Amino acid sequence: MFTRLTAFAVGLLFATTLHAQWPMFRGNALQTGIAPGPLPDKLQILWTFENPQPFESTAAIDGKTVYVGCFDGHLYALDLLTGKEKWKYKAEAFKSAPSVKNGLVFCGDTDGVFHCVDAATGQKKWTLETGAEISGGANFTDDAVLFASHDSTLYLLNQTDGKLLWKFKTQGPVYGSPVIAGNATFIAGCDSDLHVIDLKTGKSTAKVGLDGQSGSSVAVVGDKLYVGTMADEVLAVDLKKKEIDWRWQPDNAQAFYSSAAVTDEIVVIGCRNRYVHALSRTKGKELWSYKTKGKVDSSPVVVGSRVYVGSGDGSLYVLELATGKLVQSIPLGDAILSSPAVAEGRLVIGTNDGKLHCLGGK
Repeated sequence: MFTRLTAFAVGLLFATTLHAQWPMFRGNALQTGIAPGPLPDKLQILWTFENPQPFESTAAIDGKTVYVGCFDGHLYALDLLTGKEKWKYKAEAFKSAPSVKNGLVFCGDTDGVFHCVDAATGQKKWTLETGAEISGGANFTDDAVLFASHDSTLYLLNQTDGKLLWKFKTQGPVYGSPVIAGNATFIAGCDSDLHVIDLKTGKSTAKVGLDGQSGSSVAVVGDKLYVGTMADEVLAVDLKKKEIDWRWQPDNAQAFYSSAAVTDEIVVIGCRNRYVHALSRTKGKELWSYKTKGKVDSSPVVVGSRVYVGSGDGSLYVLELATGKLVQSIPLGDAILSSPAVAEGRLVIGTNDGKLHCLGGK
């Protein structure tokens, strides 16, 4: 049903096939949040693109171009090296992360419209109207694009013309992005269930109760899936047995809106209790935690031996993956709800005061 890949293999696969790009939310189809390329030892702000409205959307990076949505109702294409605007596309406010494939950019807006835009020119190729806000990003099969909406529906469309191939109805809004592993896709949302869906038919093959709603995206490594819930838990799901493998809750429990980054050994996730938590992937035991000064809805990204994550306190944190020790704290101004995008030795992240920052080495 799904292909067994380690987190290391995922990083290596995308480094070689995508030239160390960041084409979608969490970086790859399994949504592990592992960057395929390095970052410098010390980050500095290289450029900042300013807008009157917040950047909650997480950027995509492809071909030295940054694609990002903004609350001002535009999807932007920016030069990764300089931050110079290449084009902008008008729609409604964007929360969701753009996804890029085959020279096309895909992104949903808060009005419930899913957009396909030419990556080179910013010209509209096609749109599809759903019944409610779209906050999650898109994922891909060879020739189709997959996304979910707050109208409680998962959609599979032809990439070229937007033709509906199938749709799957859940019992509640879906906030996150769907995972694709082998011939299956996995989605969790506000119906408190993990749905396992056959990619070819759009039919359910299994359902696992999570005992809590999910506002984040799930990640798959090997035969396990990892997700945080609004019931203040992090869960590991055994995809072979179709059951919960382990569950973990912090002492000062609050909801998890952050999506987990998952390596072969460690699960790293932010929490509204202001902490970044690291857990053993196999046992679900806490390895370390780091306290920020604001809620952590931003989803961490692992680059080599370090973790990069934003906080509601307005800072980007760099932590040692093995220990949680602080390496660097970079104040960026306002609250950070978006997540890092990493490619070409640079990290891009937005803030709620309408600034999109690119960080790297000088």
